[in-house]
Amino acid sequence: MVAPTGELLVPAAASTATGLRELLPPELAAVEDPREVAPADARALTRVLLRRLATLEEGTREYSYVRSTLVEMNLSLVRFAVRRFDSHREPKEDLLQVGAMGLIKAIDRFDPELGVEFTTFALPTVLGEIRRHFRDTTWAVHVPRRLQELRITLARAQEGLAQRLDRAPTVAELAAHVGIGPEEVVEGLTAANGHTAGSLDGGSGEDGDGPGPLGDHLGEDDRELALVEDLVALKPLVGALPERERLILSMRFCEDLTQSQIGARLGLSQMHVSRLLSRTLRHLREGLEAA
Repeated sequence: MVAPTGELLVPAAASTATGLRELLPPELAAVEDPREVAPADARALTRVLLRRLATLEEGTREYSYVRSTLVEMNLSLVRFAVRRFDSHREPKEDLLQVGAMGLIKAIDRFDPELGVEFTTFALPTVLGEIRRHFRDTTWAVHVPRRLQELRITLARAQEGLAQRLDRAPTVAELAAHVGIGPEEVVEGLTAANGHTAGSLDGGSGEDGDGPGPLGDHLGEDDRELALVEDLVALKPLVGALPERERLILSMRFCEDLTQSQIGARLGLSQMHVSRLLSRTLRHLREGLEAA
């Protein structure tokens, strides 16, 4: 388990049980703090402990102790790997955590019988875990891995061509340099916009004289536009109504008269106006739905 500070926590039962030390090689029994072991000694001890780990049964206290000691002893490898990503904005503590997970995977997968140096096997595993973290968690939107890798390739190509041409390269120049089609270049450049997302609340200048938050300049759905289609579709339906029904609609919705006022003008009862109005509106609604 990895602590928030980037240091690996050894199970209390393993770190305090002196009886376990008696079961371990003399080199390890003499180690008080695995994180303080010199690099040369750490490499030698790592070889011994990896061979010992391969003989232990997983789940035992001795297995957990040896495994945890291996992780603590090789955390310097994780810190070395994390330094390669100093230019990224991701918190260093998070990268140490991710790198420690890669180190644990390397320890679990390593086969000492192959004769390969552990650091040779572990470093690519740690770096791969960190890169996977960037690929899966640091993008604002989901972008296929192919486009993520293409973005990196295009960024390097842009930098090299800009120095050579003393200007920003065109899409055609990037395509020729990388050896892909212009459409793929455009796709890769577009995908780069998905790496980070801007805040709708940001955008003002430091002195407060900027254009203001971006959200204030974005349009909204105009609900009145939806009425245009309805009005266009209603026009022939209203035109086909009898004159009295058209007059009732005009007085009700254009002059905003009540049913009683409409009845007084036309010499009809309020109840009769209500029935005529309901029938007319139902007829228009059915016509719209059929259209």
